[in-house]
Amino acid sequence: MSHYAVPIHASMFFGCCITPFRNHIDLSVGTHNKANTNFSPIAKEIDTMFYSVQIGDTIFTVLSRYQNLHPIGSGAQGMVCAAYDTVLKQKVAIKKLSRPFQNVTHAKRAFRELKLMKITNHKNIIGLLNVFTPDKCLEEFQDLYLVMELMDASLCQVVQMDLDHERLSYLLYQMLCGIKHLHTAGIIHRDLKPSNIVVKSDCSLKILDFGLARTAGSAFTMTPYVVTRYYRAPEIILGMGYSENVDVWSIGCIFGEMIRGSVMFPGTDHIDQWNKVTELLATPPQSFFDRLQPSVRMYCANRPRQKGYTTDELFPEELFPSGNKQKVIQARDLLSKMLVVDPLKRITVTQALNHPYVHVWYDKDEVEAPAPSQYNHKIDESDHTVDEWKGMIYDEVLSYQLEQQMKDKTAGPQTNLENTSKSSLKH
Repeated sequence: MSHYAVPIHASMFFGCCITPFRNHIDLSVGTHNKANTNFSPIAKEIDTMFYSVQIGDTIFTVLSRYQNLHPIGSGAQGMVCAAYDTVLKQKVAIKKLSRPFQNVTHAKRAFRELKLMKITNHKNIIGLLNVFTPDKCLEEFQDLYLVMELMDASLCQVVQMDLDHERLSYLLYQMLCGIKHLHTAGIIHRDLKPSNIVVKSDCSLKILDFGLARTAGSAFTMTPYVVTRYYRAPEIILGMGYSENVDVWSIGCIFGEMIRGSVMFPGTDHIDQWNKVTELLATPPQSFFDRLQPSVRMYCANRPRQKGYTTDELFPEELFPSGNKQKVIQARDLLSKMLVVDPLKRITVTQALNHPYVHVWYDKDEVEAPAPSQYNHKIDESDHTVDEWKGMIYDEVLSYQLEQQMKDKTAGPQTNLENTSKSSLKH
């Protein structure tokens, strides 16, 4: 299940009534106090802004502005609750990162996710509404919370539905717009899959979870074990290194899944994944294998050659919404250009956005939205200790709070203590 979507039955989507799960225990009455009297008056004042709620086996210590917490998802990277933001007057998703400082890998992933969410700003990328910690100093810093927009469902729930061409093409268009925005900052998502894409009942779509995102050019760490296997591009499976259009392959797999109602390439391991790809799309020409590492090339050369299937055979007309043969032809054509084994021959995001099947939705302000701040490519190459990553994350939290404080000052006088910046707290 997606971390940022309320669990709903798929049949309730596009005009749904949401009935979330609500088992939680309130551990306090509006305040969160630690037995420590050595902090400044400001720190003590901020301390009263938090309260704790137990959600299953996890304790959430959150700002008092967030009320009515209830769980909506959990995973390796953390647990997510839906809540009501009494300041913004809207429902939000609060993600508590799971032990972000237990090792270097977790700490680096937490820093990267926070940094990426801070620099991106697009309607098809999940928005960061707040980031905070209840811990009053770097020495105490253990818990990190990200507050984001709350959506209605993950794409996992939508792929099983019978959608018309209008909704199919619009969802596809939004995926491409979001990915194009990331690519303008040199960010490759690498982990696109239905569970990492969330939607609302009005068919609006957002991409989320950037913990595995990689900047273009960091080929030395481009490993074949980074994304969910089913949506993994051939160049990743075969260890060729990759560029931005690995995301195009993933979107093509998702699009194909929405048409067929089942996963396109359900491999049991990376070898079986490659076999599944060639069984459906045919064995690529020798020019493709010539670019492989010798050991991989030898394995592939010893595999039986596969003829594959035509696009019409993979996507027969009865799988598509009825009544518009031209749209069926267009959808098949786009699929045939996205699901191409050789990345050099695969369609680009820009070309896909200009394809007739999705171009009907083309809006220059969405497709050519201002580029995000450039992501520092050295982050993915950096080697730091856990404590160093921890300090860098703490600095990012403080800088975010300071930026929010400056925005609040520009907007008008502060009337709520929760707008107080933690930047006044020293390491």
